[in-house]
Amino acid sequence: MPRISDDTQLQTVITTFEMSPGTCQDLLDALADAYEVFISKQPGFIGSGLHVNDAQTRIANYSQWERREDFQAMLRTEEMRKRNRQFNQLCRSFEPVMYDVAASFN
Repeated sequence: MPRISDDTQLQTVITTFEMSPGTCQDLLDALADAYEVFISKQPGFIGSGLHVNDAQTRIANYSQWERREDFQAMLRTEEMRKRNRQFNQLCRSFEPVMYDVAASFN
């Protein structure tokens, strides 16, 4: 489960996907499969969440990793490179960005 806290050294990755409503569910299914079958089993994976906007034109993916290198190693695998090509066919664009938690509020 993701943890949002500014007193941790975890690597947070937020990826946004832009697509048409017609491909939103297909992309969501492909992302869910990637997490269930592959990503969640990679070293350093902590947790993730998928969020869809009301218009079904954007998906936001929030994930956390123990270390930046764990996320980068997962991206370099042949399995993930293949899945990223599939994601690219289902959306206009997607961009993973690594963040550090600067502040958190309860």
